[in-house]
Amino acid sequence: MKYKRILLKLSGEALMGNKQFGIDNERLAQYAMQIKEISDMGVEVAVVIGGGNIFRGIQAEEGGMDRVHGDYMGMLATVINSMALQSALEAIKVETRLQSAIKMEQICEPFIRRRAVRHLEKNRVVIFGAGTGNPYFTTDTAATLRAIEIEADVILKGTRVDGIYTADPEKDKTAVKYDFISFTEVYEKGLQVMDMTAFTLCNENKLPIIIFDMNKVGNLRKIIEGSQVGTLVEF
Repeated sequence: MKYKRILLKLSGEALMGNKQFGIDNERLAQYAMQIKEISDMGVEVAVVIGGGNIFRGIQAEEGGMDRVHGDYMGMLATVINSMALQSALEAIKVETRLQSAIKMEQICEPFIRRRAVRHLEKNRVVIFGAGTGNPYFTTDTAATLRAIEIEADVILKGTRVDGIYTADPEKDKTAVKYDFISFTEVYEKGLQVMDMTAFTLCNENKLPIIIFDMNKVGNLRKIIEGSQVGTLVEF
């Protein structure tokens, strides 16, 4: 087993499956089963989910809404997704805890670093909701911050594509995939891995990132076992 403690970052859009909006229960159940698989192996799993399938603060700003207001609405969307994942995991007998950066006691615990680490040590899946609790920061940044705080071994960013390419593979058929790439190369080539604040935090704290296709069942387990899946961003 290559990694003992991971931070899994999922996009809200991925939860839509083939829908145009909201949550696809089939996709949610698929993700829950993959998380259960590695949790049963003894991996300590923390999760951060975006909220783009419900609401995005940046889109609200484009429509004339105040950016700060929109960002807080986006944070609440991440809590909805986090609750959905928690429910899906508990339905298959995975013990979970949901911690939020914004206090909402009737729904979840407040984020307390020591408590989160203790839950992980007890093999509970910990889901971090509401981003960082601050506007102007993405859930990529929230994932990176939480990963550093809980001393995760790696950030696993599950996306629709199977790694980092020289160009957008959905637009450029000649794009070539990287199996390994350094942080310096990503900066120099101007590649989009995650937002720059999050990426720089990972670089400064020597936290590797793996970009992989979460929709291909089995990929998550293969990464934990040490197989080369997706693209590893390292030093």
